[in-house]
Amino acid sequence: MQTIREKGSDQELREVVLRQLEWDPEIQSQDISISAQEGVITLTGFVHSYAEKVAAEKASKRVYGVRAVANDIEVKPMTRTDPEIARDVVEAMKLDLSVPDERIKAGIRDGFVTLEGNLEWNYQREAAESCARKVNGVRGVTNRIEVKPKVSTIEVEAKIEDALRRSAEVDARRISVSAQDGTVTLSGNVRSWFEREEAERAAWAAPGVSCIIDRIVVVP
Repeated sequence: MQTIREKGSDQELREVVLRQLEWDPEIQSQDISISAQEGVITLTGFVHSYAEKVAAEKASKRVYGVRAVANDIEVKPMTRTDPEIARDVVEAMKLDLSVPDERIKAGIRDGFVTLEGNLEWNYQREAAESCARKVNGVRGVTNRIEVKPKVSTIEVEAKIEDALRRSAEVDARRISVSAQDGTVTLSGNVRSWFEREEAERAAWAAPGVSCIIDRIVVVP
């Protein structure tokens, strides 16, 4: 009986994830397949842009009961040369006011973009990656941009704890924060993968955070 219930739960979870992907306006592909096993969602198939692949993963993680997502979707973009893609990536970062593009280098090979450089804030790092993955022809993005800390460890911990308490999506009482030399460790447990990511997002928003070790466990 227990096995039957587990299979039924996975089937129900798969159906909910499927409806979530169909509802998301960023996801246009009809060639995405979904499987579920013990709360772990596996996405396969193909899409036409890297941004759509990322959107499918984010949509899946928003579903209650999802413990993890394996994103094996393949990107099959329009045929474009690397120089064309590089030009558009550079131009996209120039147009985004939150990206100090003069401090970032972008390398492209076979449609895969690598970003390098040093920035002061993680939101700048994320904005640069967002610019790159929206460019037509990009098949994947490796973000090697480093965030250099300029604040004290105590200040980082205090700002993250305050941010978690302010968040309506996160129960801060179930999460502990420690920081050292720009590396932040989160531990505890939450009720959904979405709540786990919200906690991580709140931590990344603090000044000087260069690395996050997320040890939060999802317990639906």
